[in-house]
Amino acid sequence: MTDYTLVARLAESPERSAIILDVDGTLAPIAPEPEKARVPEETRRELRRLSGRYALVACVSGRPAAEARRVVGVDELVYVGEHGLELDPEAERFAPAIAAFADSVDWPAERKVLTVSFHYRNEPDEEAAVAVLERVAARAAGEGLRPRWGRKVLEIRPPLDTNKGTAVRRLLEERKLSRALYAGDDATDLDAFAGLDGLDCAVRVAVVSAEGPSELGATADLVLGSTGALLELLRQL
Repeated sequence: MTDYTLVARLAESPERSAIILDVDGTLAPIAPEPEKARVPEETRRELRRLSGRYALVACVSGRPAAEARRVVGVDELVYVGEHGLELDPEAERFAPAIAAFADSVDWPAERKVLTVSFHYRNEPDEEAAVAVLERVAARAAGEGLRPRWGRKVLEIRPPLDTNKGTAVRRLLEERKLSRALYAGDDATDLDAFAGLDGLDCAVRVAVVSAEGPSELGATADLVLGSTGALLELLRQL
C-alpha cells in the first residue's frame, strides 16, 4: 500500500478517524524564540474545516495545552500539553523538583509546570552550548530526572513512562477510534508514531529537517519537507 493510498483510506471514513498533530515545526514554522511561533491563518482554516469533518482533531505538544491553543489559534481542537504529561496525575508531584532544577541552571529556561526546556538555537557557538547542556543533562539524570534532546533544545522531564504515544493512545481509546494520522517533526514524535501501532489504519507523517532525527523519516509512512507541505496534505483530508 502506498503512502498516499493510506491517506485516502483514512479520508474515506472521517467519522471513524482522528487527525493528531504536533505544533512547533509541524503546524507552526520554527521561530527564533518559542513565544514568537504562530500557525499561519491558511493552516488554521484547514484545521477548522477538519474539526467539523473528523471524529477527532487534536494537537499533542511539548508546550502546555493553553500555550499550544494560543499558538494554533483554533479553539475547536483538543489540546494535550507537555508531551502527554498533563494527562498523567503522577506528573504533578514532580513539578517542584523540575522548578528547583530550573533554578539551579545558569541558562535561560523555558519554564513549564511539568518540564523545563533549555534552548540553544540562538547561541553563537553551538558546539560550546551543547557541551554545557550535556553537563546539565548528566546532572539531571543524576538527580533522577529524564533529559531528552530535541531540535536545538534540551528538555528535562519527570521520570515517568508518559509521552506523546501514551497520550495518542488515550485520546483514541476514549473515543473508540482505530484509525488515525499523526504528524510530527522531532524525537518525541517517535513516541507518537509508536502510539499508532495496532490500529486498523495508521498514517505516520514526518515533517523532516536537517535539525530533526533521521529515525523520524525512516519510521514514517509519508515524509514531507516543510510545514507548507503538511498544509497541502491537510487539504487532501
